[in-house]
Amino acid sequence: MVVLAKGELEQIALPAAVQKAAAPPLADVPEVDLGGCCRAATARAVVAACEGHGFFKVTGHGVPAALLARVEAAAAAFFAMPQLEKEAAAGSPFGYGSKRIGCNGDLGWVEYLLLGVAAAGAAPLSVHGEPSPSFCSFRDVLNEYVVAVRAMAREVLGLMAEGLGLEEEDALARLVSRDDSDTMLRVNHYPPHPEREREPEPGRLTGFGEHTDPQIISVLRSNDTSGLEISLRDGTWASVPPDRSSFFVNVGDVLQVLTNGRFRSVRHRVMVSSARPRVSVIFFAGPPPWERLAPLPWLVAEDGGRRRYREFTWREYKASAYRTKLAENRLCYFEAEAH
Repeated sequence: MVVLAKGELEQIALPAAVQKAAAPPLADVPEVDLGGCCRAATARAVVAACEGHGFFKVTGHGVPAALLARVEAAAAAFFAMPQLEKEAAAGSPFGYGSKRIGCNGDLGWVEYLLLGVAAAGAAPLSVHGEPSPSFCSFRDVLNEYVVAVRAMAREVLGLMAEGLGLEEEDALARLVSRDDSDTMLRVNHYPPHPEREREPEPGRLTGFGEHTDPQIISVLRSNDTSGLEISLRDGTWASVPPDRSSFFVNVGDVLQVLTNGRFRSVRHRVMVSSARPRVSVIFFAGPPPWERLAPLPWLVAEDGGRRRYREFTWREYKASAYRTKLAENRLCYFEAEAH
């Protein structure tokens, strides 16, 4: 896996560190086997995981190991490119970025590639302008990856609907399957800790600050380097053991709204302490911009008729989220009492 050259590392300003703090204990991450023989049991397991941590590991997903290896190799090749080539790779408004996360002052020990995902049946990854030749092979393998992961996301959302007892099996999956669904792919590269060679136990760096994901769900796959941490119900942090052959699913803010708070949007972060780089690929499954979002009536009825969130569009929520810092609670502005 790629290690940035010293000159490139110096271009990334160090964010605030958790000085000498020990890594938190390992999380007990629920595991869901999509290849299990009993669909009803799998659906119940998905719901239980979403009600608990809001985060679970997916095995039996059917995505070929060879494809995952190709994605990892292509990501390594991309982040090993010269800085100017990376910056010109995919155009704007998406594309390459480093250290700055959003536009509100958040910094991280990270560089990344952010791409828009087109509708099913189209070339999945959309870029603005003419991509550089060195980027094209990376885009091709990511296109193949997107097709496989989008299918997995729809399957997981179908299991959620079944486990919740919703009358419409596609009540959730249809939101990420439409031609105008707002979906993105992000490839994050966290360079090795820069002080590892000089200090045996340097302070941990913030790779990506604590936050929740705004979308419906996020589907994540990483290499075998640790760093991902989730916040438990009691507010303590737990480290997620890496597993390069599995995927991890996050409940996002929109899904918390749709389930009237029954599912939990998981707060998570990435901390850097390793001498090895970490690379993760995240598929963000979002609804169409003008989709009106509100708690599903069936789940409001189950909650005694209490509706915890007001109705809003995804465009409205996304605009609000992008005006906030990473760690802020975005959902508080959309609670029913605040309407």
